[in-house]
Amino acid sequence: MTTVALAVTDGMLHFELSLAYEVFGPPPAGVTVPWYDVEVCGSEAVRVGRFRLEPDQGLDRLRHADTVIVPGWADVDVDPPAELVDAVRAAHEAGARVASLCTGAFVLAAAGLLDGRRATTHWAHTEALAGLHPLVEVDPDVLYVDNGSVLTSAGKAAAMDLCLHLVRLDHGSAVANAVARRLVVPPHRAGGQAQFVAAPVPTRDDHPLAALLPWAIERLDQPLTVEDLARRAGMSSRHLGRHFRTVTGTTPLRWLLTQRIRRAQELLETTDDTVDTIATATGMGTATTLRRHFNRTVGVPPDSYRRTFRTRHAAPER
Repeated sequence: MTTVALAVTDGMLHFELSLAYEVFGPPPAGVTVPWYDVEVCGSEAVRVGRFRLEPDQGLDRLRHADTVIVPGWADVDVDPPAELVDAVRAAHEAGARVASLCTGAFVLAAAGLLDGRRATTHWAHTEALAGLHPLVEVDPDVLYVDNGSVLTSAGKAAAMDLCLHLVRLDHGSAVANAVARRLVVPPHRAGGQAQFVAAPVPTRDDHPLAALLPWAIERLDQPLTVEDLARRAGMSSRHLGRHFRTVTGTTPLRWLLTQRIRRAQELLETTDDTVDTIATATGMGTATTLRRHFNRTVGVPPDSYRRTFRTRHAAPER
């Protein structure tokens, strides 16, 4: 069982803290893989927003965790407590994977974990982060940044994206999708996707893409083109491209490819279908095409991904 420690202190944002607990706390129904053991760690009872919270463990417990989550820090003009900064640094030095949600990046930066690394935070505070910590390469235009042992996310909904990304790294796409279904949130938004500062994601049911995206996902086995999507949406290809950039932060073809790769990951994890069969089921056409795009996107060939996933989740011998 993997231990996830939520680092808390006065001045944390309750939304990000609650969000992380919802993702890593209760396992989704039907998931049989060993789930996370979540510990809330703080030096004493803390005030989180308007709530009072009693931690399970002290901050020194962070160094024994596999993953440490640092929720948002409410006032970025105030230095985070030295004991929190020291505990987060010690946890990383002990081998923990450390992730910040929203302005929790200011705690990681104060601990020196972001020096020389690319990182992000809520778009409203990226300039402040860059000004306070000039050694950090602050990227204001992404949802989250994965540096391996150090991860940072933008605000609010992007914190959910990062948490689901961690579940996907640990347990695969099928389990991450099960968590997303339980929480009724989109299962995957790529970290490089824009934060949508200028044009937030529309929530109206009558938005042109509201019905188009689910329609396309149900037809990933078909060789959909931009023209097919535009025809379905009743607009020109150029107009469709502008809507896609606003809503998803990417192009229609790039979005389609991402969905096909995620579907391929699920099939590799949950079935014994051949790569040729999966290529057909995901609209890639041939195993060669699937292998090329999969290797470029995921970093390993489909066969290696399946072997690694199966080995990681093989039942222990009794």
